[in-house]
This record gives sequence, C-alpha cells and structure tokens, in this order.
Amino acid sequence: MSNTQQARQNSIDSQIRPWGGLNYIANNALRDTPREFFVPEAYKNLAFADIEIPLNNQAKMFSPKIEGRLLDALNIKSHETVLEIGTGSGYLTTVVAKLCQSITSVEINEELSDSAKEKLNALNINNAQLTLGDGSQGWQSNDFFDVVIVGSAVPDITGRYFHLLNVGGRIFVVEGKGNAMTAKLITRISEHEWETEALFETHLNTMQGLETTKNFEF
Repeated sequence: MSNTQQARQNSIDSQIRPWGGLNYIANNALRDTPREFFVPEAYKNLAFADIEIPLNNQAKMFSPKIEGRLLDALNIKSHETVLEIGTGSGYLTTVVAKLCQSITSVEINEELSDSAKEKLNALNINNAQLTLGDGSQGWQSNDFFDVVIVGSAVPDITGRYFHLLNVGGRIFVVEGKGNAMTAKLITRISEHEWETEALFETHLNTMQGLETTKNFEF
C-alpha cells in the first residue's frame, strides 16, 4: 500500500468511521477516489487532514468526516439521481457519481466548475453533469431527484429545492447562522409530508448570495 493509499485509509479509520461514517459502500468510494487530486497545490500535504480546505476566498471542501457522515446519512443507492448545489473541487461529486445513477452538480464559480470538469474527465466519470449557475435562490429543473446535497450553509431551510425531490428523496443541508449551525437530513415521506433529522452541530461558510439575507421568505 502506498503512502497516499495509507493516508486515505487512515482518514476513514481515524476520522470518518469514529464520527458515524459507517456506510461500507460509501467508504469504499471515498477510499477509491484520489482526494489529493482535487486539493489545491498549496494544501496537498493537508489533503487528508481534519479541516475544510479553502478552494478560493469563498469556497471550501468539506472535511473528510463531514463527507463520510453525510454519505452515511443519505445512503445513496445505485439507481438514484442526485442534485448537488456547489460543485467546489469536484471531489464529492466524483465520490457520489460512483454511488448513484447520475449526478447534476451546480456551481456559481466558473473557474471551479471548469477545473472540476477537467478532473472528472481525467478520472473517466461519465454520469455527472456539471452546470454553471446560482443555486442560492433554488434551482429550476424538469427533472426530479432522489437526493439533494447542499454544499454550504443556508440561514434558513426553505422550499428552495424541495419541489425537485421525489417521494422518498432526501436533502442534506446545514442550517443556521454564526456559530449556531446544524446539519440536517430532510426526507420527503409523501407529497406534503417531510421528516427532519438533526445530524450534528457544525460550522460552514454561508452560501454565496445568502450571506446578508435577513428573514428570507418564499
């Protein structure tokens, strides 16, 4: 086992599993995806550290333990379709692409989106559609999805993405402001019924476009 492979395995054993990332299939996808390939040059030596790695002055990668925990909570199946709000580095996009039927990933920053496309192409990921756009006000699509992953915090959970979810579908989102943020799993039980499970306390950057929003309503 190479040093890099060992680092990936250590990340799963020492960060992801102790923090509740116990989904065997998801952890295999994490283990098989070269995280270091997606990390900016200046942070290569921290590719597997328990931190959020900056991509630019607004976007960061999730820490490995949050990636593991959200994948555990979502329990994505191979027949399911996924919408990701915030492509970022493309790392989580790649991992999820290995778990699902197809993933549509929306990114507001053109440079990040282009870089992620190159990396996914280099790894022969062909069931991911990367789109440039602003997901902060919701997303318009003719497609429905089984899973929605929101890659940055929102001040309030609103109906932004709910209408896109199939019955039985799940949304992972971090809600809150300042230091009071909670990661939540929201499941669509029926046409008009939703179940919310609080997963863990955390802190993420607020989604671009929502930073100064007060009492955001729909």
